[in-house]
Amino acid sequence: MTRTRTSDLSLSRVEPWNRPWFQPWHHRLQTYRQELVVLGCIIILCITVGLYNENFFNESNLVSVFSGNGFIAVAAIGMSLVIITGHIDVSVGSLIGVLATLSGSLAVNGVPIWLAWLLPVLVGAGINGLVGWVVAYLRIPSIVVTLGMLSILKGGLISVTGGQWITDLPSGFFIAQQRWLGIPAPIWFMVVLTAITALWLHYTATGRSLYAVGGNPEAARAAGLNPKRVCVLAFALHGLLAGLAAVLFATQLQVIQSTVPPNLELTIITAAVIGGVSILGGTGTVIGASLAAILFACIGSALVFLNVSAYWLRAVLGTLILVTVLIDITRRHRREEG
Repeated sequence: MTRTRTSDLSLSRVEPWNRPWFQPWHHRLQTYRQELVVLGCIIILCITVGLYNENFFNESNLVSVFSGNGFIAVAAIGMSLVIITGHIDVSVGSLIGVLATLSGSLAVNGVPIWLAWLLPVLVGAGINGLVGWVVAYLRIPSIVVTLGMLSILKGGLISVTGGQWITDLPSGFFIAQQRWLGIPAPIWFMVVLTAITALWLHYTATGRSLYAVGGNPEAARAAGLNPKRVCVLAFALHGLLAGLAAVLFATQLQVIQSTVPPNLELTIITAAVIGGVSILGGTGTVIGASLAAILFACIGSALVFLNVSAYWLRAVLGTLILVTVLIDITRRHRREEG
């Protein structure tokens, strides 16, 4: 899989010699430079903390690290699609909170469990598809539209639920607590969705159109693409993935909090950006976003084992996103000057 460049408007097919198995190994490393950096950070951090406190490598902790942030990884995949097209969604945390509450409420009220899982996914796709339509066809900046949606969703959630948690959930509801072939379900969701989305982005005309529109909308339009439709598609897929993330979030514990997880949208956006998606649009992969979600879980766990306040996690994530954005902007300037 090659990282799509905005100058490549041959969206209908990928020539064989441009595929990764035809490329020299050093070209492949260059393509996935950011992802390899994140993976290297995960490995170094785990080894360092494990040497300091061997309990870090306990099975229960490793399972928590790799599956606890599974819903964040799934949401970050969708966020990556939106950012690649040149937009952003700051309401995703509130949307996940609303959809998780919807899923739990349906299950408690006797709705078939499969429907309690499916409806939040469809509702998420519908809500964000509408957001994408407003952004694309009414030409309102995505930051403005999603800020408004954030307030609507967060305020509506508190008003409807009164802040009460959802309890007495049916036993078959907790899909995030299941193990398939001995592997926690969130890990399956994270890996499979990452692989499917990565392949779709790089080996289909529709997927590659997201890069073209995010990099240069006018050039994409000249090549026969419809940037407005692409924008709506990206937001709708983002909403669908947010719905899946909400189901994982709702089913990982025995109760569902009827409040939005604090700073969840920042964590999801940070995962996408640190994973290699340019905040300016046009480049990036979803593989890095999933790896970044795992990195955040590793950092949070490491702080506990190092007896450091967990509040430092927010400072670390803020520093990481600033450094990543500065590197991305510097890289773009050098490319343009070159």
